[in-house]
Amino acid sequence: QVQLVESGGGLVQAGGSLRLSCAASGRTFSTMGWFRQAPGKEREFVAAITWIGGTTYYTDSVKGRFTISRDNAKKTLYLQMTNLKPEDTAVYYCAASTGINNVKSPSRYNYWGQGTQVTVSS
Repeated sequence: QVQLVESGGGLVQAGGSLRLSCAASGRTFSTMGWFRQAPGKEREFVAAITWIGGTTYYTDSVKGRFTISRDNAKKTLYLQMTNLKPEDTAVYYCAASTGINNVKSPSRYNYWGQGTQVTVSS
């Protein structure tokens, strides 16, 4: 059974940092990513990484501030977030895909975690 378990969310002041983790179990994946959803908004792509080659993808609003990485041995995905802004406030979801195409689309992901809240105060 596939499980994705996120951790690391919390409350932080603007300019602060957080690191999210996502522990995967049950199988291996080709791509893993982070999405977020703010109240009243659609779920949006944040970042993704291919599991073998480590190719990374970011949405423009987080480039230079967020870093996605993975530990293959631990089957764990990370999202290091720095210089956080109030507009980064959302529930962050870990997702896993068996494919490597169109990684920015939520529909390409087969499995999802339960989400972790990130709140950035101004």
